[in-house]
Amino acid sequence: MPIPEWRRSVLPMADPHPPRPAAYDAKEPGATYPPLEPVRPPDGAPNVLLILLDDVGFGASSAFGGPVRTPTADRLAAAGLRYNRFHTTALCAPTRAALLTGRNHHAVGMGAVTEVATSAPGYNSVRPRSAAPLAEVLRLNGYSTAQFGKCHEVPVWESSPVGPFDAWPTGGGGFEHFYGFVGGETNQYYPSLFQGTTPVEPERTPEEGYHLTDDLTDHALAWLRQQHSLAPDRPFLLYFAPGAAHAPHQVPPGWAERYAGEFDDGWDALRERTFARQKDLGVVPPDGELTARPAEIPAWDDMPDDLKPVLARQMEVFAGFLEHVDHHVGRLVDALEELGVLENTLVFYIVGDNGASGEGTVNGSFNEGFLFNGAAHLETPEFLRSKIAEFGTPTAYNHYAVGWAHATNTPYQWTKQVASHWGGTRNGTIVHWPRRIAQAGHRAQFTHVTDVVPTVLEVAGLPVPTAVNGIQQMPLHGASMVPSFLDPDAPETHDLQYFECFVNRGIYHQGWTAVTRHSTPWIVEPLRPYDDDVWELYGPDDWTQSRDLAREHPEKLRELQRLFLIEAARYGVLPLDDRRIERFNPDLAGRPALIVGTSQRLFAGMGRLPENCVLNVKNKSFAVTARVVVPDGGVEGVVIAQGGAFGGWSLYVHGGAPAFCYNLLGLTRSTWHGSEALTPGEHEVRVEFAYDGGGLGQGGTVTLRVDGDDVGGGHLDATVPMIFSPDETTDVGEDLASPVSDEYSAGTNRFTGTIRWVQIDLGDDALDHEVSPDDRLRLALTRQ
Repeated sequence: MPIPEWRRSVLPMADPHPPRPAAYDAKEPGATYPPLEPVRPPDGAPNVLLILLDDVGFGASSAFGGPVRTPTADRLAAAGLRYNRFHTTALCAPTRAALLTGRNHHAVGMGAVTEVATSAPGYNSVRPRSAAPLAEVLRLNGYSTAQFGKCHEVPVWESSPVGPFDAWPTGGGGFEHFYGFVGGETNQYYPSLFQGTTPVEPERTPEEGYHLTDDLTDHALAWLRQQHSLAPDRPFLLYFAPGAAHAPHQVPPGWAERYAGEFDDGWDALRERTFARQKDLGVVPPDGELTARPAEIPAWDDMPDDLKPVLARQMEVFAGFLEHVDHHVGRLVDALEELGVLENTLVFYIVGDNGASGEGTVNGSFNEGFLFNGAAHLETPEFLRSKIAEFGTPTAYNHYAVGWAHATNTPYQWTKQVASHWGGTRNGTIVHWPRRIAQAGHRAQFTHVTDVVPTVLEVAGLPVPTAVNGIQQMPLHGASMVPSFLDPDAPETHDLQYFECFVNRGIYHQGWTAVTRHSTPWIVEPLRPYDDDVWELYGPDDWTQSRDLAREHPEKLRELQRLFLIEAARYGVLPLDDRRIERFNPDLAGRPALIVGTSQRLFAGMGRLPENCVLNVKNKSFAVTARVVVPDGGVEGVVIAQGGAFGGWSLYVHGGAPAFCYNLLGLTRSTWHGSEALTPGEHEVRVEFAYDGGGLGQGGTVTLRVDGDDVGGGHLDATVPMIFSPDETTDVGEDLASPVSDEYSAGTNRFTGTIRWVQIDLGDDALDHEVSPDDRLRLALTRQ
């Protein structure tokens, strides 16, 4: 019996209360109950495959005229709809929060990425319970739900392996299954992975052919086939959000080589070629204009000739990376077809969660860690040239130059983070659903990422719930795209939308846009007062925002500026906040810190601890003390490591003797060894670092101690000032993922003795530690 709509408006649905028969014996004719019926969505509700790529601009994929061959996107577009005015928020976590809830990103606390969350409601990274995500609504209506890939919606103070898990996909996110990573990015060869909320390790190494996109797809296929086998009557929501093509741009051998020589003439020529293809394809109208390159982005001809081969290689690697992920999306589509369910599967293929990323700066980067730490100047052209053969491999953590980002956002201005302009927010999107979309074509209605939830609910025949888990729900902010499925000329259902990211802001209303750029992602400079920002105005016939009409129509501009303020107040954008560096500090930002104080004790087996889950040892004196037991025959392996091959430190045993390695962004590895091997029994192994002071990233003196005795050390000239790694972790008893030191290998560095505990202490007082006479005696007795 169909479930009435009113019952689905309050989730979970109330338990049915069938009449109780007045019978004593279950065998009596009247002692019957209606059969139990599991919750299912209305008949005909489609499966949903939601694909979201990362950091891919409008002009990258061949499906929208770009230079990167994406045959799966082309195939789906050829039998579906290309939405060429679909918009995101200009930044990854905000787009994902808006996509999954159907609400504007500030309204669900995600005005920026989680790492810079503040205490302001629009920026605190905490999704209110009044905005239940799509997966939860579908699950409570009988859908199977699973997510594979990136989750960047977990508050940083809740991202450790002990939770809380309310914001995790399988916690409050509504997904019954999750396999992927939590955070903004991860190493494609050495990812930090979770199965549900449990840390897991890849089953293969890069040398054995491991790559994250392959792995995510394998797990998604396994889940899909199992779901089809065991619950074929339940439609599914499969959310596939790979890390590609976010930096680091890493791709298996052979893929980048497909593009050898294709970008040797540079980004300006690429823009021209892409723009011509876009017009031929019809994703840009005939009267559309190619916007000018901003002065902040150098012309290709102005780049040093000896750097151009490196720059071209950067784009080859990115192109191979994007084609590679599209190939694996194709594996999912093929599986749907093989299972016979593609016809009634609504596929959203969103080619990018924002515009292409200009965060690689003018020259690009071999290791993004330099950029995170304000040390881009260390990546000289000579250094980059020396690394050209390693781009895209496990030994690189690379990003491309901003010129390529601008080119892959053709024909629009600017890049990711610049929410004021279409280069930051307009992403090509493909909708494929054979059962309902019989004729392929282009759709030019203004659409937004918040429109996906109302669209899915409408096609599934489900109401927008008024209450979920006892909490009254806020209205959806998007509008259904369904009217445009069958009618290319259907009126726009979404005609008003604000944009804001790092105070780059804008407003769209019935074809007009008023925008102002406040900051530039790759330039660190003093920022203007907000009221001094220069606003631009673009008319309904200006597809690419190429002709500023602010002088000609000042009254229209003022009207839209007021409208922006109204929307900003309504959805939690105010107060504006252009702080960047300060917001990484939880005390200044006003968000909780998971770890406080000056001392933290860790234990054997603890691993996959994100950087913000461990005391911060940067720019200060610190000590790391480990109580270990050495078996007969000696010991080897890692006691504790933080970070990885692109920045971090490790206390370990090599050749039987204690050792300490400090990895300065992969540029240098400074290593000190103890003078003697550890004898069998219990020992206190300790490294002390006395910071020189005088600013950020300075050096200091390293001292290795065993049972209180000085056994080695020296001076470290420089340190990492801000972040060791955005994705690598702290591990006790082994160094997971890529290795900090080159004296041991990934996967073969487990400590062979016993670790009682490891303690990190901060500050100059930590260096005053003494091993008491009683402890010296006790330790000595264990070695008798």
